[in-house]
Amino acid sequence: MQELTPANIVERLDLLTEVSVALGDGHDIGTFLDRILKVAKSMTHADGGTLYRPSSDERSLCFHISLNDTLDLYQGGASGVSIDLPPIPLYDQHGNKNLASVAAYAANFHQSVNIADVYQADVFNFSGMRSFDQTFGYRSKSILTVPMTNHEGELLGVLQLINAKDRDTGEIVAFSDTDQRFIEALAAQAAVALTNQQLVVQMEQLLEALVNLINIGIDEKSPYTGRHCQFVPELTMMLAEAVHETPLGPMASFRMNDRDRRELWLAGLLHDCGKITTPVHVVDKATKLETIFDRIHMIDTRFEVLLRDAEIRALKEQCQPEANRAAIADRLASEQARLRADRDFLRQANIGGEGMSPDDQERVRRIAAVRWTGPDGQERDFLDEDEVRNLTVRFGTLNDDERKIINNHIVVTIRMLESLPWPKHLKNVPEYAGGHHERMDGKGYPRGLTREQMSVQARVMAIADIFEALTARDRPYKKGKSLSESLHILGKFALNGHIDPDLFDIFVRQKVYLKFARKNLDPSQIDHVDEAAIPGYTP
Repeated sequence: MQELTPANIVERLDLLTEVSVALGDGHDIGTFLDRILKVAKSMTHADGGTLYRPSSDERSLCFHISLNDTLDLYQGGASGVSIDLPPIPLYDQHGNKNLASVAAYAANFHQSVNIADVYQADVFNFSGMRSFDQTFGYRSKSILTVPMTNHEGELLGVLQLINAKDRDTGEIVAFSDTDQRFIEALAAQAAVALTNQQLVVQMEQLLEALVNLINIGIDEKSPYTGRHCQFVPELTMMLAEAVHETPLGPMASFRMNDRDRRELWLAGLLHDCGKITTPVHVVDKATKLETIFDRIHMIDTRFEVLLRDAEIRALKEQCQPEANRAAIADRLASEQARLRADRDFLRQANIGGEGMSPDDQERVRRIAAVRWTGPDGQERDFLDEDEVRNLTVRFGTLNDDERKIINNHIVVTIRMLESLPWPKHLKNVPEYAGGHHERMDGKGYPRGLTREQMSVQARVMAIADIFEALTARDRPYKKGKSLSESLHILGKFALNGHIDPDLFDIFVRQKVYLKFARKNLDPSQIDHVDEAAIPGYTP
């Protein structure tokens, strides 16, 4: 056992200080653990060392890193070379603690073990070490084994050092008590690092689980929204990466690191979380008259009543003396043909679409004014005010009140996300997620932001959200559009101030739309795209 000089102690304190500083250098725990073992070797002038980590079931110790200078051995950790050694069991077949292995003993009892010569010790089973010595022509002698435990007494690993060397002669000597105390201090620091890393990982996993929980709730509520919540973040990241890789033009300065990517990905996953509060009958409204059920069937029944009444009237007239049965039959056929035409028209109007003409809206109102007698014997208009209001919706299937309810989801999204205590590296999630319905000209919602007031990420997500909605083929109220149709609409949006024209240029130029389409769209939607014909885009 060698004596330590003041210079040796100062050197060790410097190493401990370096390790303390390294604790805050990042989250690469693999590199950090490599450094812990190498520092431990350097501190004690050991020839070799091993770092064990508990198995996932905490029933054994697994070899994580192994170093030996004499044998020129470096396995596990950052070496990229796997350690082909069986784990050390912490318990026997009866569930009793393993007391034969020095590493298992240190792990089970949270005690350091310092042995001067393993060949002279009779307390532990060193047959494995002796076999190793015989195989590699090595001579193990002194051994220092120190457990790494956290503040709650949980085992995080075991640090084991082999063959301390005299600094002057190189002779194998025992590890001193001072060696043991320094390594115990080092093991404590390593435990802090591991605990912090595990807490970070657990918090990130919890956050992802909560995000998935929200999306599961939305998906269960509306299967149509679930696909959208999955594809928008995917397309957002594809476009953001294309912008990141653009070396020239207005977006050349945009760059992302891994943290930026994670932040944007989470924002994409949460961009519609407010829809969890939106009524199902609004989210899934497939036709203009749908609420809990499609009320067009009630109108069909009224037409059947009118058709029946017309037929009864005609039969009564034909029963009259000197009735002109042929003329009555012609009149009945004409009246029923008109009724069926009106019924078919309302059925078509109920479907919704890109735009209902003023003439068709007026026709709905004319049909509504027809008087008929209901089951209660009361005469009334054929359509009530609510039915007229819904059937004359010009775009899509939602009336003004329902459109306000749908639009309110983004207000709820922002309120939900801004209520969370986001860490610094995720602080922009509410802004990214809450801006995908804003427009470059300030006419969007909910805040009426302009291009200059929005981040690049929010503008990217706006394009991803619209393109996914246009091409989505699972919506109950529309069919998925083809690539050429969708790009034509987006091009017009780029011209009229709806979306960012610079980002749209990259979206087309870097073929982001095509990469997404080949992966996620139905082949029938992937038609030929003449990029020269896309509005607002110059090849």
